Amino acid sequence: MDEIDVPPFFICPISLEIMKDPVTLSTGITYDRESIEKWLFSGKNTTCPVTKQVIADCELTPNHTLRRLLQSWCMLNASLGIERIPTPKPPISKAQIVKLLIDAKSPQQQIKCLDTLKSIAAENATNKRCMESSGVVEFLASIVCNYDPTATAESLDYEFDSIRPIDEALSILYSLQLSEVSLKSLLGKNGDFILSLTRVMQHGSYESRAYAVLLLKSMAEIADPMQLINFRPQLFIELVQVLHDQISKQASKATLQLLVSICPWGRNKIKAAEAGVVPVLIDLLLDSSSERRACEMILTVLDAVCGCAEGRSELLKHGAGLAIVSKKILRVSQVASERAVRILLSIAKFCATSKVLQEMQQLGVVAKLCLVLQLDCGSKTKEKAREVLKLHARVWKNSPCIPTNLVSSYPA
Repeated sequence: MDEIDVPPFFICPISLEIMKDPVTLSTGITYDRESIEKWLFSGKNTTCPVTKQVIADCELTPNHTLRRLLQSWCMLNASLGIERIPTPKPPISKAQIVKLLIDAKSPQQQIKCLDTLKSIAAENATNKRCMESSGVVEFLASIVCNYDPTATAESLDYEFDSIRPIDEALSILYSLQLSEVSLKSLLGKNGDFILSLTRVMQHGSYESRAYAVLLLKSMAEIADPMQLINFRPQLFIELVQVLHDQISKQASKATLQLLVSICPWGRNKIKAAEAGVVPVLIDLLLDSSSERRACEMILTVLDAVCGCAEGRSELLKHGAGLAIVSKKILRVSQVASERAVRILLSIAKFCATSKVLQEMQQLGVVAKLCLVLQLDCGSKTKEKAREVLKLHARVWKNSPCIPTNLVSSYPA
């Protein structure tokens, strides 16, 4: 390729490679379909990469003239090792999608429809946007909302070894990378869709439960606080179960991200504590294989839940609670250290019985907080550590549990 003179208008401005499926934006600039779809839909950008103009209409028009020129050029240079670019398959039309949905009346037709939709979505992002604007989201949501965990494959008139409609519907919904408008529409169904996802998490397969969590995370990211505070206790029970079952790394990560988003609002921290999230999070922290980001999120959720009496009580009930939180200080990251010290501050402020203060001494928590003051670990973390130590200076300051090299760090 280095020895071949490639016409510059054959090169995609994004990938800087020869285009395979040239399409033109409303700004008049042509890109390779895969690159511009990734820019617009996966990257969620709203401007033309070259002109920087805001794109009001994301419709991609195939540049047939340029594609034919490309194909002719490839044939002329075949002796130099240039392969001919095949004619791309045209994107699906709205009319085709609508017909597909109308024909999906019986359970068997519905399964065939889901299989076809999955294939269409897998082809390109343009198909996904077309599906979204043609009623596919509503069709898939209706399958989720009508999910009956007691129904058998026989009663639904499909084969035992065939695909399960609920699994496929959730898989496609997630793969569509829904726009904010569609996510808000799902949220706005009087909470019915959230209830349905909760039911799926309660009775569904591992695959369905994972997709339900991933969808909930996407919805929570665009929800307003009033919608977040209405989440029911059963949802928190199912989220905790997903963490406990360790369905997959992706599902666990999405669950933690969801809990980080929703726990600070309303009574959600209490709902999470009552659902048993604290012992599960502590057990995850005890697992040495926890990645840095996962550890930060676990401590962030623990910090939020320890903002209520129920959460603090659960932390102290766990034999390893204080020890593992203290251990993560200065071992993971500045974010993790700050969250861990905030948790200890909550305990020191609201649960400071003589037994708890003694346990904090014996576990080395006090010594660790003195060490925080000596090292460069962020001003906020130091400020919180100093506050904890000052709160109980009478009990801890002259404690033999503090190494002599750290005694000088104890705040006056």
